[in-house]
Amino acid sequence: MIPEMDDMLKLWALDMHGGPPGGGSGGSVLGQLMDCKGELIRGSRGGSRMLLPYSADIELIVNKHLDAQLAVVVREHYLVRDPHRRDSQKYAACRCGRTQFYERLHAAHVAIAGMLLQRAA
Repeated sequence: MIPEMDDMLKLWALDMHGGPPGGGSGGSVLGQLMDCKGELIRGSRGGSRMLLPYSADIELIVNKHLDAQLAVVVREHYLVRDPHRRDSQKYAACRCGRTQFYERLHAAHVAIAGMLLQRAA
């Protein structure tokens, strides 16, 4: 894993897919707007330092441009927030073992970083 990409993807998950379960109207931007009666201050949720354009770019990369196997691993690792879910269930959902799961996660980090750099250039 690339630590910087790990941090960025954690922020993406919070920014685009909400915080922990039970936090208001589901944690989405629309839900936050409803909770705050339209007075949303960007970056106030969870101390996110990531700007929306990067979150939107990562969302697009994961959903449209990333290899399907890598996208499944990214979603499973960053978006599934079940504290009772075992690692073996995580690997089974991705149809791979532990070693392959983390190899795919690293490959996804490399691919996402490369695509972000291309978009920035």
